[in-house]
Amino acid sequence: MRTERSERSGRIRTLVAAAVTTLAAALLPAAAAHATPHHDTLVRTGSGWVRGQQTDEGRQFLGIPYAQPPVGALRWREPRPAQAWHGVRDATDFGNRCVQTASWDPGYEDPTYTEDCLDLNVYAPDGSAGRPVLVWLHGGGLTAGAGADIVPDTFARTTGTVVVTVNYRLGAMGFLAAAGLDREAGSGGDGVSGNFGLQDQQLALRWVRANVGRFGGDPSRVTIAGESAGGRSVCTQLASPTGRGLFRAGIIESGAYGDCAARAHGDAAASGAAFARKLGCTSGDVVGCLRRKSAKEVLEAQSGFDWAPVVGGAFLPEQPSAAIAAGRSARVPVLNGANEDEGRLFAYGAYDGQGKPLTAAAYPKALTDAFGEEAGRRARAAYPLRDYRSPTYAYATAVGDQLMACSALRLDRTLARSGLPVYAYEFADRTSPPFASIREAGKTFDFGATHVNEVQYLFKHFGLVTPLDAEQRVLARQMVQYWGSFVHGSAPRADGVPAMPDQRVSNGQVLSLRTASVGGITLSPAIHRDHRCTLWDAAAS
Repeated sequence: MRTERSERSGRIRTLVAAAVTTLAAALLPAAAAHATPHHDTLVRTGSGWVRGQQTDEGRQFLGIPYAQPPVGALRWREPRPAQAWHGVRDATDFGNRCVQTASWDPGYEDPTYTEDCLDLNVYAPDGSAGRPVLVWLHGGGLTAGAGADIVPDTFARTTGTVVVTVNYRLGAMGFLAAAGLDREAGSGGDGVSGNFGLQDQQLALRWVRANVGRFGGDPSRVTIAGESAGGRSVCTQLASPTGRGLFRAGIIESGAYGDCAARAHGDAAASGAAFARKLGCTSGDVVGCLRRKSAKEVLEAQSGFDWAPVVGGAFLPEQPSAAIAAGRSARVPVLNGANEDEGRLFAYGAYDGQGKPLTAAAYPKALTDAFGEEAGRRARAAYPLRDYRSPTYAYATAVGDQLMACSALRLDRTLARSGLPVYAYEFADRTSPPFASIREAGKTFDFGATHVNEVQYLFKHFGLVTPLDAEQRVLARQMVQYWGSFVHGSAPRADGVPAMPDQRVSNGQVLSLRTASVGGITLSPAIHRDHRCTLWDAAAS
């Protein structure tokens, strides 16, 4: 226990430190004129000063608020820019994750109930200004994840780009549509609710436009990118008129599933009404009742509902696929692709990961449940059990083809027909290490080139270094070159291997990303056939 004298000394040190911080903040604006801002860890944003930290890879600034906390009366409202703060804000640790359940991912062992979560992280190489910018939108089914899920510091340094990762509202907090919320939006908005998480993303992009130059980035050269739900977000942002001018290119990794479709407004409102009833908010001021519920209550009630974008109104007036096909989407280049064995992750989670591998007897019903009677019948013929090591792998192949691979190829064609540059890839390293959450399971289940696996070839997934062998490290360097050259504004290229094909002139030809011992990186004209996309394109029409 400290003595009274030591406690008094501690209070004095605290007061002195506070006074020094205040004095420094007052003097900093004048001093900044003589600083070299693209080397410094002290940067002034539009809301105030932030102090990041220097690492071996460059500078990083973590947990910077771009919006006011969406709490109280701001819950389920369009986000508002962050308020100014005094002094210097510490930016050396990630902010809070948005409200979400626990999951199998590292660091997600417990649910999160914190709504004060609209932060972003900036990774900036040392040196010159005017660098291109990559803004990463995380995956997680629009119900999970955070900007901190990737650490792109090495990518930023090796490609000479500034990378920004973003938190946005999830689940019911981000995608609730309801009649009362529609009326609030109608008072000064478009009369359609349910896109709060996507509006968060756009506000983050406006923050980037206003502030990234102070971190060495060029606000006129912003590429938005994301994987899975992050890729779906990119697809939606392409179609959103309110996002025009906020980015110059897009990267969609495994995000074209469902043809980027949003929920119809009527369906979303009906789902919102059912959600309100589940929480006991059935009459009177339903929205007020919902806002009085705790984050824990909201999170516990959101299970069983589809939380996704909503079509209608100024933010998303039409389905993304329709906007792209009609030439009413953002006129920007797109890099788009999927992984060869996407479905194995989902099949494992549904069957083997539950200790209940899919049986031959249950296989026909599993296909019918997944695709409907007619498409399920056709799938049984297209994916006969004799061709696979187990029913689970057969089911996984069908699901991956229908959900991801063929959707990505259809998006390629739609973008190309609308005259947009679109570059197509398939990540096909079947020896890739399963990402950290399933790495132990990978000892007994062959995940192949499954969903999410390509992320760890580009960035530190969950901040971890993936155990790649020598050939995989070469492939990772090449992938970083492809992605980096695209962010810099050229066609995606890497040393000594083919350029990623533009579907406007190489329709159907896809860059297959493999290690050298199984053929290396090649141009493949057979991806559509290999994934039985004639079947799935007909089912989608």
